[in-house]
Amino acid sequence: MSAQPKIALIGRPNVGKSTLFNRLIRSNRAITHDRPGITRDRMEGVVRRPCERAFVIIDTGGVNLDAGNKTAPGPKASQGFEEHMLKQVETAVRESAAICLVTDGRDGLLPFDERLADFARKSGKPVLLAVNKVDGEERADAMCMDFHALGFEMLPVSAAHGFNILALEEALRDMLPAEEETHEENPAVPLRIAMLGRPNAGKSSLVNAMLGEDRMIVSDIAGTTRDSVDVTVEKNGRRYTFVDTAGVRRRTKITDSVEKFSVNSSIKSTTKADVTLLVLDAVEGLAVQDKRLIALLDERRTPFMVLVNKIDLVPRGQLAAVARAFKDALLFCRHVPLLMVSAKSGKGLKDILPMAERIREECGVRVPTAVLNRSMEEALARHQAPVVNRVRAKFYYLTQAETNPPTFVMFVNDAARVKESYARYLEKSLRAAFDIQHAPMRLHFRSSHKKDEE
Repeated sequence: MSAQPKIALIGRPNVGKSTLFNRLIRSNRAITHDRPGITRDRMEGVVRRPCERAFVIIDTGGVNLDAGNKTAPGPKASQGFEEHMLKQVETAVRESAAICLVTDGRDGLLPFDERLADFARKSGKPVLLAVNKVDGEERADAMCMDFHALGFEMLPVSAAHGFNILALEEALRDMLPAEEETHEENPAVPLRIAMLGRPNAGKSSLVNAMLGEDRMIVSDIAGTTRDSVDVTVEKNGRRYTFVDTAGVRRRTKITDSVEKFSVNSSIKSTTKADVTLLVLDAVEGLAVQDKRLIALLDERRTPFMVLVNKIDLVPRGQLAAVARAFKDALLFCRHVPLLMVSAKSGKGLKDILPMAERIREECGVRVPTAVLNRSMEEALARHQAPVVNRVRAKFYYLTQAETNPPTFVMFVNDAARVKESYARYLEKSLRAAFDIQHAPMRLHFRSSHKKDEE
Protein backbone atom coordinates (compact mmCIF):
# COMPACT_ATOMS: atom_id res chain seq x y z
CA MET A 1 0.00 0.00 0.00
CA SER A 2 1.50 3.33 -1.04
CA ALA A 3 1.80 6.25 1.37
CA GLN A 4 -1.33 8.35 1.69
CA PRO A 5 -1.12 11.72 -0.09
CA LYS A 6 -1.19 14.89 2.01
CA ILE A 7 -3.03 18.20 1.77
CA ALA A 8 -1.94 21.21 3.83
CA LEU A 9 -4.38 23.62 5.48
CA ILE A 10 -2.83 27.09 5.54
CA GLY A 11 -4.18 30.50 6.45
CA ARG A 12 -3.73 33.52 8.64
CA PRO A 13 -4.41 33.20 12.40
CA ASN A 14 -7.93 32.55 13.68
CA VAL A 15 -9.65 31.73 10.38
CA GLY A 16 -10.72 28.34 11.78
CA LYS A 17 -8.14 25.90 10.38
CA SER A 18 -8.06 23.72 13.49
CA THR A 19 -11.85 23.56 13.69
CA LEU A 20 -11.91 22.57 10.02
CA PHE A 21 -9.18 19.98 10.65
CA ASN A 22 -11.21 18.42 13.48
CA ARG A 23 -14.33 18.39 11.32
CA LEU A 24 -12.56 16.66 8.43
CA ILE A 25 -10.95 13.92 10.53
CA ARG A 26 -14.10 13.57 12.70
CA SER A 27 -12.21 13.91 15.95
CA ASN A 28 -11.41 16.75 18.36
CA ARG A 29 -7.66 16.31 17.99
CA ALA A 30 -6.60 19.93 17.60
CA ILE A 31 -7.24 22.46 20.35
CA THR A 32 -9.64 25.16 19.14
CA HIS A 33 -10.01 28.52 20.86
CA ASP A 34 -11.17 32.03 20.05
CA ARG A 35 -7.68 33.28 20.86
CA PRO A 36 -5.52 33.46 17.71
CA GLY A 37 -2.12 31.78 17.56
CA ILE A 38 -2.99 28.62 19.54
CA THR A 39 -1.71 26.12 16.94
CA ARG A 40 2.09 26.14 16.58
CA ASP A 41 3.31 22.72 15.45
CA ARG A 42 1.85 21.08 12.39
CA MET A 43 -0.56 18.24 13.08
CA GLU A 44 -1.60 15.41 10.78
CA GLY A 45 -4.84 13.45 10.63
CA VAL A 46 -6.42 11.03 8.16
CA VAL A 47 -9.65 11.87 6.31
CA ARG A 48 -11.55 8.62 5.81
CA ARG A 49 -14.90 7.79 4.27
CA PRO A 50 -16.27 4.35 3.28
CA CYS A 51 -15.49 3.42 -0.33
CA GLU A 52 -13.47 6.62 -0.82
CA ARG A 53 -9.74 7.23 -1.01
CA ALA A 54 -8.18 8.23 2.30
CA PHE A 55 -5.75 11.14 2.53
CA VAL A 56 -3.80 13.02 5.19
CA ILE A 57 -4.77 16.56 6.14
CA ILE A 58 -2.14 18.78 7.83
CA ASP A 59 -3.21 21.49 10.26
CA THR A 60 -0.69 24.34 10.49
CA GLY A 61 -0.31 27.39 12.67
CA GLY A 62 -1.59 30.77 11.57
CA VAL A 63 1.33 31.81 9.41
CA ASN A 64 3.00 35.22 9.61
CA LEU A 65 4.96 35.84 6.40
CA ASP A 66 6.72 38.71 8.18
CA ALA A 67 8.30 36.34 10.71
CA GLY A 68 11.11 38.12 12.47
CA ASN A 69 9.77 41.57 11.59
CA LYS A 70 9.08 43.26 14.94
CA THR A 71 7.08 46.01 13.25
CA ALA A 72 4.52 43.46 12.04
CA PRO A 73 4.17 40.89 14.81
CA GLY A 74 1.63 38.09 14.75
CA PRO A 75 -0.84 37.23 17.50
CA LYS A 76 0.43 37.53 21.05
CA ALA A 77 0.23 33.74 21.56
CA SER A 78 2.55 33.24 18.56
CA GLN A 79 5.13 35.89 19.35
CA GLY A 80 8.59 34.38 19.65
CA PHE A 81 7.58 31.38 17.50
CA GLU A 82 6.83 33.06 14.14
CA GLU A 83 9.97 31.85 12.34
CA HIS A 84 9.52 28.30 13.66
CA MET A 85 5.85 28.28 12.65
CA LEU A 86 6.67 29.56 9.15
CA LYS A 87 9.18 26.73 8.72
CA GLN A 88 6.52 24.26 9.82
CA VAL A 89 4.11 25.65 7.21
CA GLU A 90 6.77 25.58 4.48
CA THR A 91 7.54 21.94 5.32
CA ALA A 92 3.84 21.04 5.27
CA VAL A 93 3.43 22.63 1.84
CA ARG A 94 6.57 20.89 0.54
CA GLU A 95 5.30 17.47 1.72
CA SER A 96 1.77 17.97 0.37
CA ALA A 97 0.27 17.15 -3.00
CA ALA A 98 -2.16 20.09 -2.77
CA ILE A 99 -3.03 23.10 -0.61
CA CYS A 100 -6.27 24.25 1.00
CA LEU A 101 -6.08 28.00 1.68
CA VAL A 102 -8.53 28.87 4.46
CA THR A 103 -9.94 32.40 4.77
CA ASP A 104 -12.59 34.08 6.94
CA GLY A 105 -15.79 35.00 5.09
CA ARG A 106 -16.88 37.35 7.87
CA ASP A 107 -13.70 39.43 7.62
CA GLY A 108 -13.70 39.47 3.82
CA LEU A 109 -10.56 39.51 1.69
CA LEU A 110 -7.63 41.04 3.58
CA PRO A 111 -4.18 41.99 2.23
CA PHE A 112 -2.65 39.17 4.24
CA ASP A 113 -4.94 36.66 2.48
CA GLU A 114 -3.64 37.98 -0.84
CA ARG A 115 -0.04 37.49 0.26
CA LEU A 116 -0.79 33.94 1.39
CA ALA A 117 -2.46 33.29 -1.97
CA ASP A 118 0.79 34.34 -3.70
CA PHE A 119 2.73 32.09 -1.32
CA ALA A 120 0.49 29.12 -2.23
CA ARG A 121 0.58 29.93 -5.95
CA LYS A 122 4.40 29.93 -6.00
CA SER A 123 4.43 26.35 -4.69
CA GLY A 124 3.12 25.22 -8.08
CA LYS A 125 0.65 22.86 -6.41
CA PRO A 126 -3.14 22.72 -6.82
CA VAL A 127 -4.89 25.16 -4.49
CA LEU A 128 -8.48 25.11 -3.20
CA LEU A 129 -9.81 28.23 -1.47
CA ALA A 130 -12.08 27.42 1.49
CA VAL A 131 -14.00 30.50 2.64
CA ASN A 132 -14.84 29.58 6.23
CA LYS A 133 -17.50 30.89 8.64
CA VAL A 134 -20.18 30.96 5.94
CA ASP A 135 -23.13 29.56 7.85
CA GLY A 136 -25.43 28.78 4.93
CA GLU A 137 -26.06 28.90 1.18
CA GLU A 138 -28.16 32.05 1.44
CA ARG A 139 -25.10 34.07 2.56
CA ALA A 140 -22.50 32.38 0.39
CA ASP A 141 -22.60 34.69 -2.66
CA ALA A 142 -22.29 37.89 -0.65
CA MET A 143 -19.54 36.60 1.66
CA CYS A 144 -17.47 35.05 -1.15
CA MET A 145 -17.69 37.90 -3.65
CA ASP A 146 -14.33 39.53 -2.85
CA PHE A 147 -12.45 36.21 -2.88
CA HIS A 148 -13.00 35.63 -6.62
CA ALA A 149 -10.11 38.06 -7.16
CA LEU A 150 -7.65 35.38 -5.97
CA GLY A 151 -8.46 33.22 -9.00
CA PHE A 152 -8.66 29.88 -7.17
CA GLU A 153 -11.39 27.28 -7.23
CA MET A 154 -13.49 28.30 -4.25
CA LEU A 155 -15.94 26.71 -1.82
CA PRO A 156 -17.88 28.40 1.02
CA VAL A 157 -17.88 26.28 4.21
CA SER A 158 -18.62 26.46 7.91
CA ALA A 159 -16.32 24.34 10.04
CA ALA A 160 -18.34 25.18 13.16
CA HIS A 161 -21.73 24.18 11.71
CA GLY A 162 -20.72 21.58 9.11
CA PHE A 163 -21.98 23.48 6.06
CA ASN A 164 -20.48 22.09 2.81
CA ILE A 165 -17.96 19.84 4.65
CA LEU A 166 -18.75 16.80 2.50
CA ALA A 167 -18.39 18.93 -0.63
CA LEU A 168 -15.04 20.15 0.70
CA GLU A 169 -13.87 16.57 1.22
CA GLU A 170 -14.78 15.69 -2.37
CA ALA A 171 -13.09 18.80 -3.75
CA LEU A 172 -9.91 18.04 -1.79
CA ARG A 173 -9.97 14.42 -2.95
CA ASP A 174 -10.31 15.57 -6.57
CA MET A 175 -6.99 17.46 -6.23
CA LEU A 176 -5.04 14.34 -5.25
CA PRO A 177 -2.62 12.81 -7.75
CA ALA A 178 -3.64 9.58 -9.47
CA GLU A 179 -3.45 6.60 -7.16
CA GLU A 180 -0.53 4.34 -7.97
CA GLU A 181 -1.11 0.62 -7.93
CA THR A 182 1.19 -1.34 -5.67
CA HIS A 183 1.50 -4.92 -4.58
CA GLU A 184 3.23 -4.20 -1.30
CA GLU A 185 1.73 -5.72 1.81
CA ASN A 186 0.01 -3.44 4.29
CA PRO A 187 2.59 -1.93 6.64
CA ALA A 188 2.64 -3.16 10.21
CA VAL A 189 0.69 -1.20 12.80
CA PRO A 190 3.07 1.48 14.09
CA LEU A 191 4.21 1.50 17.70
CA ARG A 192 2.43 4.47 19.27
CA ILE A 193 4.62 6.35 21.75
CA ALA A 194 3.33 9.22 23.92
CA MET A 195 5.72 11.80 25.37
CA LEU A 196 4.74 13.04 28.85
CA GLY A 197 6.36 15.33 31.38
CA ARG A 198 6.50 18.77 32.94
CA PRO A 199 6.97 21.86 30.75
CA ASN A 200 10.49 22.33 29.35
CA ALA A 201 11.68 18.83 30.27
CA GLY A 202 12.77 18.34 26.66
CA LYS A 203 9.99 16.19 25.17
CA SER A 204 10.00 17.93 21.78
CA SER A 205 13.80 17.96 21.67
CA LEU A 206 13.84 14.21 22.26
CA VAL A 207 11.31 13.61 19.48
CA ASN A 208 13.42 15.70 17.07
CA ALA A 209 16.61 13.88 18.16
CA MET A 210 15.05 10.44 17.64
CA LEU A 211 13.61 11.48 14.27
CA GLY A 212 16.81 13.18 13.14
CA GLU A 213 14.93 16.31 12.02
CA ASP A 214 13.42 19.48 13.48
CA ARG A 215 9.86 18.17 13.35
CA MET A 216 8.68 19.83 16.58
CA ILE A 217 9.12 23.47 17.57
CA VAL A 218 11.65 23.67 20.40
CA SER A 219 12.04 26.69 22.66
CA ASP A 220 13.30 27.57 26.13
CA ILE A 221 9.84 29.02 26.75
CA ALA A 222 7.83 26.54 28.83
CA GLY A 223 4.52 25.59 27.22
CA THR A 224 5.69 25.80 23.61
CA THR A 225 3.79 22.64 22.64
CA ARG A 226 0.01 23.10 22.88
CA ASP A 227 -1.65 20.28 20.94
CA SER A 228 -0.82 16.58 21.19
CA VAL A 229 0.98 16.20 17.88
CA ASP A 230 1.30 12.86 16.04
CA VAL A 231 4.40 12.17 13.93
CA THR A 232 4.67 8.81 12.12
CA VAL A 233 8.07 7.71 10.85
CA GLU A 234 9.83 4.56 9.70
CA LYS A 235 13.15 3.61 11.27
CA ASN A 236 15.08 0.39 10.63
CA GLY A 237 12.10 -1.13 8.84
CA ARG A 238 9.70 -0.43 11.74
CA ARG A 239 7.01 2.25 11.95
CA TYR A 240 6.59 4.53 14.98
CA THR A 241 4.05 7.21 15.83
CA PHE A 242 5.36 9.74 18.33
CA VAL A 243 2.74 11.79 20.19
CA ASP A 244 4.38 14.93 21.55
CA THR A 245 2.22 16.46 24.29
CA ALA A 246 1.98 19.69 26.23
CA GLY A 247 3.88 19.96 29.50
CA VAL A 248 1.84 18.94 32.56
CA ARG A 249 1.92 21.32 35.50
CA ARG A 250 0.08 21.05 38.81
CA ARG A 251 -3.60 21.89 38.36
CA THR A 252 -3.40 24.59 41.03
CA LYS A 253 -0.89 26.47 38.86
CA ILE A 254 -3.04 26.36 35.71
CA THR A 255 -5.02 29.55 35.19
CA ASP A 256 -5.08 29.65 31.39
CA SER A 257 -7.99 27.84 29.69
CA VAL A 258 -5.83 26.80 26.72
CA GLU A 259 -3.26 25.19 29.02
CA LYS A 260 -6.08 23.32 30.77
CA PHE A 261 -7.16 21.82 27.44
CA SER A 262 -3.53 20.99 26.61
CA VAL A 263 -2.91 19.18 29.91
CA ASN A 264 -6.12 17.15 29.60
CA SER A 265 -5.08 16.18 26.07
CA SER A 266 -1.61 15.13 27.33
CA ILE A 267 -3.01 12.79 29.99
CA LYS A 268 -5.55 11.37 27.53
CA SER A 269 -2.78 10.62 25.01
CA THR A 270 -1.18 8.14 27.42
CA THR A 271 -4.34 6.02 27.42
CA LYS A 272 -4.20 5.68 23.62
CA ALA A 273 -0.48 4.95 23.33
CA ASP A 274 1.27 1.57 23.36
CA VAL A 275 4.08 2.99 25.49
CA THR A 276 4.49 6.31 27.31
CA LEU A 277 7.88 7.98 27.74
CA LEU A 278 7.86 10.06 30.92
CA VAL A 279 10.55 12.72 30.44
CA LEU A 280 12.19 14.16 33.57
CA ASP A 281 14.81 16.89 33.92
CA ALA A 282 18.18 15.71 35.26
CA VAL A 283 19.21 19.25 36.24
CA GLU A 284 16.04 20.25 38.09
CA GLY A 285 15.80 16.89 39.80
CA LEU A 286 12.68 15.03 40.85
CA ALA A 287 9.80 17.44 41.45
CA VAL A 288 6.55 16.76 43.27
CA GLN A 289 4.71 16.81 39.93
CA ASP A 290 7.10 14.17 38.56
CA LYS A 291 6.24 11.89 41.49
CA ARG A 292 2.54 12.44 40.88
CA LEU A 293 2.88 11.53 37.21
CA ILE A 294 4.82 8.36 38.08
CA ALA A 295 2.14 7.39 40.62
CA LEU A 296 -0.64 8.13 38.12
CA LEU A 297 0.89 6.00 35.37
CA ASP A 298 1.60 3.14 37.78
CA GLU A 299 -1.89 3.26 39.30
CA ARG A 300 -3.46 3.10 35.83
CA ARG A 301 -1.07 0.27 34.82
CA THR A 302 0.13 2.34 31.88
CA PRO A 303 3.07 0.81 29.97
CA PHE A 304 5.81 3.40 30.44
CA MET A 305 9.50 4.09 30.90
CA VAL A 306 11.28 7.02 32.49
CA LEU A 307 13.76 9.12 30.50
CA VAL A 308 15.99 11.39 32.57
CA ASN A 309 16.93 14.02 30.00
CA LYS A 310 19.69 16.68 29.90
CA ILE A 311 22.36 14.50 31.50
CA ASP A 312 24.91 16.44 29.42
CA LEU A 313 24.29 19.36 31.82
CA VAL A 314 24.98 17.33 34.98
CA PRO A 315 28.44 18.13 36.44
CA ARG A 316 30.99 15.38 35.97
CA GLY A 317 31.06 12.98 38.89
CA GLN A 318 27.47 13.68 39.97
CA LEU A 319 25.62 11.58 37.38
CA ALA A 320 25.61 8.40 39.51
CA ALA A 321 24.05 10.25 42.44
CA VAL A 322 21.43 11.80 40.15
CA ALA A 323 20.56 8.40 38.68
CA ARG A 324 20.29 6.89 42.17
CA ALA A 325 17.83 9.60 43.25
CA PHE A 326 15.55 8.86 40.29
CA LYS A 327 15.82 5.08 40.83
CA ASP A 328 14.71 5.55 44.43
CA ALA A 329 11.53 7.23 43.17
CA LEU A 330 10.70 4.06 41.22
CA LEU A 331 11.09 1.61 44.11
CA PHE A 332 7.32 1.03 44.26
CA CYS A 333 7.23 0.18 40.53
CA ARG A 334 10.56 -1.58 39.97
CA HIS A 335 9.51 -2.97 36.59
CA VAL A 336 9.63 0.50 35.00
CA PRO A 337 12.84 1.04 32.95
CA LEU A 338 14.94 4.12 33.72
CA LEU A 339 17.16 5.50 30.95
CA MET A 340 19.62 8.39 31.35
CA VAL A 341 19.58 10.32 28.06
CA SER A 342 20.49 13.58 26.37
CA ALA A 343 18.57 14.98 23.42
CA LYS A 344 21.46 17.37 22.77
CA SER A 345 24.36 14.91 22.74
CA GLY A 346 22.38 11.84 21.65
CA LYS A 347 23.58 9.77 24.61
CA GLY A 348 21.24 6.90 25.46
CA LEU A 349 18.83 7.56 22.60
CA LYS A 350 19.61 4.29 20.77
CA ASP A 351 18.16 2.30 23.69
CA ILE A 352 14.74 4.00 23.75
CA LEU A 353 12.97 2.41 20.78
CA PRO A 354 14.20 -1.17 21.44
CA MET A 355 12.97 -0.85 25.02
CA ALA A 356 9.61 0.51 23.83
CA GLU A 357 9.32 -2.45 21.45
CA ARG A 358 10.06 -4.85 24.30
CA ILE A 359 7.43 -3.29 26.56
CA ARG A 360 4.78 -3.60 23.84
CA GLU A 361 5.76 -7.21 23.23
CA GLU A 362 5.54 -8.03 26.94
CA CYS A 363 2.12 -6.36 27.16
CA GLY A 364 0.83 -8.86 24.61
CA VAL A 365 2.05 -11.99 26.43
CA ARG A 366 -0.61 -14.73 26.60
CA VAL A 367 0.07 -17.77 28.84
CA PRO A 368 -1.96 -21.02 28.60
CA THR A 369 -3.93 -21.83 31.76
CA ALA A 370 -2.17 -25.16 32.32
CA VAL A 371 1.26 -23.52 32.19
CA LEU A 372 0.06 -20.76 34.52
CA ASN A 373 -1.13 -23.22 37.15
CA ARG A 374 2.10 -25.23 37.08
CA SER A 375 3.96 -21.99 37.67
CA MET A 376 1.60 -21.06 40.51
CA GLU A 377 2.10 -24.43 42.21
CA GLU A 378 5.88 -24.02 42.02
CA ALA A 379 5.67 -20.53 43.54
CA LEU A 380 3.38 -21.75 46.35
CA ALA A 381 5.74 -24.65 47.07
CA ARG A 382 8.77 -22.35 47.31
CA HIS A 383 7.09 -20.00 49.74
CA GLN A 384 3.79 -20.75 51.46
CA ALA A 385 1.22 -18.03 52.09
CA PRO A 386 1.41 -16.55 55.60
CA VAL A 387 -1.14 -17.42 58.28
CA VAL A 388 -3.78 -14.71 58.75
CA ASN A 389 -6.11 -14.97 61.77
CA ARG A 390 -4.87 -18.55 62.37
CA VAL A 391 -5.85 -19.60 58.86
CA ARG A 392 -3.66 -19.94 55.78
CA ALA A 393 -5.11 -18.87 52.42
CA LYS A 394 -5.84 -21.72 50.00
CA PHE A 395 -5.11 -21.11 46.32
CA TYR A 396 -7.20 -23.04 43.80
CA TYR A 397 -6.25 -22.02 40.28
CA LEU A 398 -4.94 -19.17 38.14
CA THR A 399 -6.13 -17.87 34.77
CA GLN A 400 -5.25 -15.01 32.46
CA ALA A 401 -8.16 -12.65 31.89
CA GLU A 402 -6.66 -10.34 29.26
CA THR A 403 -3.56 -8.76 27.75
CA ASN A 404 -2.37 -5.16 27.36
CA PRO A 405 -1.43 -5.28 30.14
CA PRO A 406 -1.25 -8.95 31.18
CA THR A 407 -4.03 -9.46 33.73
CA PHE A 408 -4.26 -12.57 35.88
CA VAL A 409 -7.03 -13.75 38.21
CA MET A 410 -6.16 -16.07 41.10
CA PHE A 411 -9.00 -17.91 42.82
CA VAL A 412 -8.52 -18.34 46.57
CA ASN A 413 -10.77 -19.42 49.45
CA ASP A 414 -10.66 -15.93 50.99
CA ALA A 415 -9.02 -13.03 49.13
CA ALA A 416 -8.84 -11.00 52.35
CA ARG A 417 -6.25 -13.46 53.72
CA VAL A 418 -3.72 -12.65 50.95
CA LYS A 419 -1.29 -10.12 52.36
CA GLU A 420 0.07 -7.39 50.10
CA SER A 421 3.63 -8.63 50.61
CA TYR A 422 2.63 -12.13 49.45
CA ALA A 423 0.79 -10.68 46.45
CA ARG A 424 4.03 -8.89 45.49
CA TYR A 425 5.90 -12.21 45.81
CA LEU A 426 3.42 -13.95 43.50
CA GLU A 427 3.64 -11.14 40.94
CA LYS A 428 7.43 -11.31 41.04
CA SER A 429 7.25 -15.08 40.49
CA LEU A 430 4.97 -14.65 37.45
CA ARG A 431 7.26 -12.01 35.98
CA ALA A 432 10.28 -14.28 36.35
CA ALA A 433 8.48 -17.35 34.97
CA PHE A 434 7.21 -15.64 31.81
CA ASP A 435 9.92 -12.99 31.28
CA ILE A 436 7.61 -10.03 31.84
CA GLN A 437 10.25 -7.62 33.09
CA HIS A 438 9.04 -4.17 32.15
CA ALA A 439 5.33 -4.31 31.25
CA PRO A 440 2.74 -3.45 33.92
CA MET A 441 0.82 -6.40 35.35
CA ARG A 442 -2.50 -6.81 37.11
CA LEU A 443 -2.97 -9.65 39.60
CA HIS A 444 -6.47 -9.97 41.08
CA PHE A 445 -7.48 -12.31 43.90
CA ARG A 446 -11.03 -13.59 43.84
CA SER A 447 -12.74 -15.46 46.70
CA SER A 448 -14.15 -18.87 45.76
CA HIS A 449 -15.54 -21.53 48.09
CA LYS A 450 -16.33 -24.21 45.52
CA LYS A 451 -13.52 -26.56 46.56
CA ASP A 452 -14.36 -26.18 50.26
CA GLU A 453 -17.84 -27.47 49.50
CA GLU A 454 -16.63 -30.59 47.67
